[in-house]
Amino acid sequence: MTIALRRRLLAEFTGTALLVTAVVGSGIMAANLSPGDVGLQLLENSIATALALGALILIFGPVSGAHFNPVVSAADWFLGRRAGTGLTGRDLGGYVAAQVAGAVGGSILANLMFDLAAVDFSGKDRAAGHLWLGEVVATSGLILLVFALARSGRAAVAPAAVGAYIGAAYWFTSSTSFANPAVTIGRAFTDTFAGIAPTSVPGFVLAQLVGLVVGVGLLAALYPDAGAAADQVVVPTEDAAVDHH
Repeated sequence: MTIALRRRLLAEFTGTALLVTAVVGSGIMAANLSPGDVGLQLLENSIATALALGALILIFGPVSGAHFNPVVSAADWFLGRRAGTGLTGRDLGGYVAAQVAGAVGGSILANLMFDLAAVDFSGKDRAAGHLWLGEVVATSGLILLVFALARSGRAAVAPAAVGAYIGAAYWFTSSTSFANPAVTIGRAFTDTFAGIAPTSVPGFVLAQLVGLVVGVGLLAALYPDAGAAADQVVVPTEDAAVDHH
C-alpha cells in the first residue's frame, strides 16, 4: 500500500463517516424538534444531508475523489480499467472497505452525540418492491450525474450538483434515496429516523447494484468514452497520474 493510497483510504473513511453522521444526526434532531410532522422531519433531514454532502466533497475530493459510495467506486474501476484512468482492483477493495467501515462508524458517532446507545439496530422495515425501484432510479441517476460531469469537464461543480441531486432524490424517490450500499449498511446501526432494519439491507443493496448496471449502461450509450475521465470522479484528485498508476 502506497502512502498515496493510505491517504485516499483515510479520506474515504472519514468522509463517509461524516456523511452518515450528518444523515443520522440530522434525522435525530429533526425527530426531536418536529415530533409528529414526518414531512417536516424529512425536509430538515434532506437539507442537512445535501449541504453536508457538498461540503464533504469539497474537503475530501482533492485527496480521494470523494466517492463515499461503493457503487461510484465500482463504476470508476469498471469504466476506467481499459484506459488506466480509474481505480485499480486493489484500490477498489480498499475504497469499499473504508467506506463501509466509515459508514458504521458515522452511525455510531451520531448515536453517541445524541446520548443514545452506540449501536442500536434499526427496527424500521424498508423491504418492498416499490422501494427497491426507487433505489434503482436514485442510484442510476447518481452514476449518470457524476460521470457526465467528469466527462464533460464540469467536475468542479460536483459538490453542488451531487448535493442537490441527493437532496432532491430524498423527495422524488419512494425510498428517500439511499443510493449507497455503505450508507445503507451504516444506517442499520441506528434505530432512529434514518434507520433501516438489517433484514432490509440486502434488498436495498441489490437494488443499488442494479442501479449501478443501469447507470453504466446509460453512460455507455450517452458518453461512450466516459472512462477516459474516470480519474476526474467525483472531483479531480491531486497527483492523479501518480495515484492511479
